[in-house]
Amino acid sequence: MLLSSVAERVYWFARYVERVENTARLILVNNHLLLDMPRRSTLGWEPIVSITGIADKFYETHKQASERNVMRFLIMDTTKNPSCMLRSLAHARENLRTSRAIFPRAVWETLNDLNTYASKHQASVLTRRGRYEFMQHVIDSCHLISGKLSASMSHDQIYEFVRMGRNIERADMTSRVIDVRAENLLPKHDEELKPFNDIQWKSVLDSLAGYQMYRRYVH
Repeated sequence: MLLSSVAERVYWFARYVERVENTARLILVNNHLLLDMPRRSTLGWEPIVSITGIADKFYETHKQASERNVMRFLIMDTTKNPSCMLRSLAHARENLRTSRAIFPRAVWETLNDLNTYASKHQASVLTRRGRYEFMQHVIDSCHLISGKLSASMSHDQIYEFVRMGRNIERADMTSRVIDVRAENLLPKHDEELKPFNDIQWKSVLDSLAGYQMYRRYVH
């Protein structure tokens, strides 16, 4: 028998870890997309704020969705953004800490290492040079947590709640990415920007870690 309080902590631990990974991937993909697009395109950092669903909170304190403002808000603004990366990591760690007895020690150690790394290197995301290394480390660490859960944890009721939290968060993010990105595709009447449509659709797949598997099945 699994207590409802334990099930809730397990569920939200998984959701927060998935949210951190999704946020890191969105930022990384958008960073690459802006480098590939022509300067006169209207794409910027505002769609990323819309995808996260907290645009109202962002514009309460920021007039413009500049690169620096968005980075601070999505990653380190723990007082104004309840879903920022550092806050999500802290929530994931707290939920795991209060349920350590039912999880492998390796998972706890990896999450602790990730939380320490993010807190120590958060300022590096404000520069493009340090952003890639930071985001890639976060994504790899989240994958490592998922791998350790799969490989070293009993696939029982507790693990099913982990999968439930992860998949619900993933489904929510998928719907948000498709909704916002499809709405903000380049104007079809602009013939000069038409060749860049494929690049933007590729970014949709990259945001969901689905580009290579898409190529495999669709060629």
